[in-house]
Parts: sequence; C-alpha cells; structure tokens
Amino acid sequence: MRDAESKPEKSVRTLRVGEQVRHILSEILARGDVHDDTLAKHMVSVTEVRMSPDLRHATVFVKPLLGRDEAAVLKALRTNTAYLQREVAARVQMKYAARLKFLADESFDEGSHVDRLLRDPKVARDLDG
Repeated sequence: MRDAESKPEKSVRTLRVGEQVRHILSEILARGDVHDDTLAKHMVSVTEVRMSPDLRHATVFVKPLLGRDEAAVLKALRTNTAYLQREVAARVQMKYAARLKFLADESFDEGSHVDRLLRDPKVARDLDG
C-alpha cells in the first residue's frame, strides 16, 4: 500500500526537478554563459528535460531556433556538458549532480508531418464524409 502511494509522488518529483533543470539550462543558454561560438550564434530552446527515477540522469531535448544547424548545436552542447552539469548542480539542491544527455527534439517535426497528412485532400475528404 505504501509503495503505491509513493510512486505518484516520485513521478511528481521527477517532473518538478526536470522543470527546474529545464529553466536553469534555458537561462544559461539565453544569457550566453557558455563560451562557445556555435552556441553564441544560435538561440537554443530547451523544450523538455526528462529525469530518471533516481534523478541521476537527465535527458535534455533541445531545438535550435528555426531548426538550423541542429547537428552543430548538439555537438557544441555535448562539448560543454561538464560546464552545464556543474552549473545545474550548483543551482539545484540535490544529493547527486544529474548527468546531462542532449538530444534533438523531434516532436516539432512529427507535428508538422501529422499536420501535412491531415491537410492532404484524400484525408480531408475522409474526415468530412
């Protein structure tokens, strides 16, 4: 019974910590605190941070503005991971510093693909009928 009650609490905690990490990373990138030429040239949006249940790993989903130079931006973020981990650890009060893993956020591309499919005349015909 006690385990069932604690599981949603853990889930809420991982969501809350993920949001904190997202805000911190967004602020660091927006202020230009990372001394990297690639990151200085691009506005990077941190769209989501998913924390592991033990809060030791964070998967960070990012998207450069307009989706340009995505590979270069990811490489720059991965190059500066140690600095970003230190900054996050200093600002989030946790027992362990979370290890950051940067991935491209594909949800925008998937949403555009679904939108194109729904606008297809054949699909629209089926939806109207």
